[in-house]
Amino acid sequence: MLRPSKDIAQVFVYRQPIDFRKSYNGLAAIVEQELQHDPFSGHLYLFTNKGRNKVKILLWERNGFVLYYKSLQEEKFHWPKAEDTVVVITGEQLNFLLDGYNINAMKPHRVLRYKALC
Repeated sequence: MLRPSKDIAQVFVYRQPIDFRKSYNGLAAIVEQELQHDPFSGHLYLFTNKGRNKVKILLWERNGFVLYYKSLQEEKFHWPKAEDTVVVITGEQLNFLLDGYNINAMKPHRVLRYKALC
């Protein structure tokens, strides 16, 4: 399983939904222009779509961007609530969020088991 490490101290959660047609260049522009952060810093940046059923994680790794993408078949990601544009969570909280947990209530999504896509 390919996952960000639970030992990561800071993951920056962009709270506003984004246009999911954006790739690493568009996401890096949000990090740089809206958050006033350096997209080449090596920090993780977490984004979601309007439906809150998809997430993208942007990371600069030495010589290029890494883009992690997860799409839920059912349900929605429980997005952190705060007044700020960006919320900071830990790598452990990020992994809980990716597993479907509401990181404020620690309640998970139900597990889905499929035999085929069709």
